[in-house]
Amino acid sequence: MFCYQCETAAKGTGCDKVGVCGKQATTSDLQDLLVYTVKGISFWANLAREKGAKDSAIDRFVIEALFTTVTNVDFDDDSVAKVVSEAVAYRNQAQALFEKANGGAYNGQVPPAAQAWDFPADRAAQLALAQLHGVKDPAIDPDVQSMRSTILFGIKGYAAYADHAIILERESDEIYAFTHKALSQLLDDSLGLMDYVGIAMETGRINLVTMELLNKAHTDRYGHPVPTPVQLGTKAGKAILVSGHDLRFLEELLIQTEGKGINIYTHGEMLPAHGYPGLKKYAHLVGNYGGAWQDQHKEFQAFPGAIIFNTNCIQRPAENYKDRLFTWGRVQFPDIKHVEGWDFSAVIDCALACEGFEDNPGQEILTGFGHNAVLGVADKVIEAVKSGAIKHFFLVGGCDGAKPGRNYYTEFAEQAPKDTVILTLACGKYRFNKMEFGDIGGIPRLLDIGQCNDAYSAVQIAVALADAFDCGVNDLPLSFILSWYEQKAVAILLTLLHLGIKDIKLGPTLPAFITPNVLNFLVENFNIAPISTPEEDLKQILG
Repeated sequence: MFCYQCETAAKGTGCDKVGVCGKQATTSDLQDLLVYTVKGISFWANLAREKGAKDSAIDRFVIEALFTTVTNVDFDDDSVAKVVSEAVAYRNQAQALFEKANGGAYNGQVPPAAQAWDFPADRAAQLALAQLHGVKDPAIDPDVQSMRSTILFGIKGYAAYADHAIILERESDEIYAFTHKALSQLLDDSLGLMDYVGIAMETGRINLVTMELLNKAHTDRYGHPVPTPVQLGTKAGKAILVSGHDLRFLEELLIQTEGKGINIYTHGEMLPAHGYPGLKKYAHLVGNYGGAWQDQHKEFQAFPGAIIFNTNCIQRPAENYKDRLFTWGRVQFPDIKHVEGWDFSAVIDCALACEGFEDNPGQEILTGFGHNAVLGVADKVIEAVKSGAIKHFFLVGGCDGAKPGRNYYTEFAEQAPKDTVILTLACGKYRFNKMEFGDIGGIPRLLDIGQCNDAYSAVQIAVALADAFDCGVNDLPLSFILSWYEQKAVAILLTLLHLGIKDIKLGPTLPAFITPNVLNFLVENFNIAPISTPEEDLKQILG
C-alpha cells in the first residue's frame, strides 16, 4: 500500500500500512489496480475515438470507476474487486471497439495496462496482482510522477461531479474524450514534465466544464438557489439524515417520504440543498443536523433515526449507529446495508422504527448565495465597493478535516475586518458558518455559495465583478484562502490555475504528491503560498 491522494497522508508523505481515512491496505491495493485498469480502458477508448467510434457505457463506467477510488467513498474489498472485474471486461470491449473501427489490430506499442490480462477469481491472487501496480514507480522521474499524480487526482475529482451530472441525465462528450486521452497520456513515457503541466491545466479547464454542466443540471431541475434560512434545531417526528452531495438522491427520498411523518435533515455538503426552490418546497425538509463530515462519529450516535450516505465522506461507523446506517451509489462500507437503485423503503422502515426527535428549535443560518442570487444584487455590491463600504472579498472555503491546523480558517474569518465580505463553499464553511458576521448595507458579510462543485458560482461572481470594474480577476480586491482534503479540491485548484488566478493561499498543509520542483513552478508562475497565521496573511493581503 502507498496512498498520498488526500491531505491526511501519514507523516506528510503517504499512508503505507493503513489509511488515516480508515482505508485498509487491501482496499487501497485493489483501488490502485482499478485505476491501472481504467487507464487501459482509456488507451483503447481514446484510439477508438480517433477513428470516430465511442461507447456511452464505456464512457460512463470510467467516470463511475474513478469516483469509486476517491477518498472516503468505497471501503469494501468485495465491492472494489467487483468493479475491477467489470473494468477488465470494459477494457476488452474498448479494444474490440477500436479494432472494429480500425479494421484490424493496433500496430503500435500497447502499454501493459492496456494489454490482455485476466483478473483472478482468488482474492490472494487479486491482491498479489494489485501490488504490482501501485501509485509510485521508482523508474519514473519524481517530478513527472508528481504531475501525473496531480492530473490523475484532478480527473478523479471532476469524475465525482460528472457522476452527479450523469444521475441527472446530463453528459458531455468533451469530458469523456478528454478523460480517455489524459488517462492514456499517463501511460506515455515519451511525454516530459512540461507536457504534463499542459495536461494539468487542461484538466482544470475540463473541471470547469464539468461544474458548469452540473450547475445547469441542478438549476434546470431545481431552480437557482435563493438565500434561505436553515434551521439547526430539530422538529418532532421520525427522522432521516442525508449526508453527501447528490441532489437527485435527496429529491427522490423527499418524494418517497412525503406524508409518512418523517422529517428529512441534511448533513455536511447537503446543507446548500435548502436553497433550491425545487427542494425547499418539501415541508418535511426541515433543517440541517450536525457539521462537517469528520464529526460524524459523535453526531450520528445522537441522531434517533436512519442515516444514509449518497457520496463520499463516510468514516468507519461506530457500533451504536451501524444498524441505522445505509449507503447508496458509489459509497460502500463492509457490513453496512447498501441501497441499490431508487427504492428507499428499507431506509424509510428503519426511520419509522426509530424513536425520532422532539421539538427543539435552534439557531438559523443562511445558505443559497449562488451566483444568480449574488449577481442579482450586483449593483449594490459594486456601489458598496466604489463607496469604500466593502474593502475586500475573501473566498474562505474548501474541504474540512480533522487534522490540526484547520482552526486557522475559523480565526481568519473571525479576524477579517468588518468592511470585508467572506464568500464560502464546501464543508470548510462549518469552521465558521454558525458565527454572526453582520452585514454591510444589507449585504450579509458571510455568503454561503454552496457545495464544493459550486466553485463554478464563485468563478462566475469573480468574472462578473472583474467585468464590472473593467479589470482582470487578479486585479480585484479578492483573495482565495483555500483548505483542501481530497481530489475534488485538487480539481478545483487546477481550475483556478487554468483561469490564471494568482496569490492563492493553500492549507492546512501542501499536498504530499507535489515535489519541490513542481511547487517551485507553482510559486513562480502563480504565487501559490501555504497559509501562515491569520494575522500575518491578513496583513500581507490587506497591507
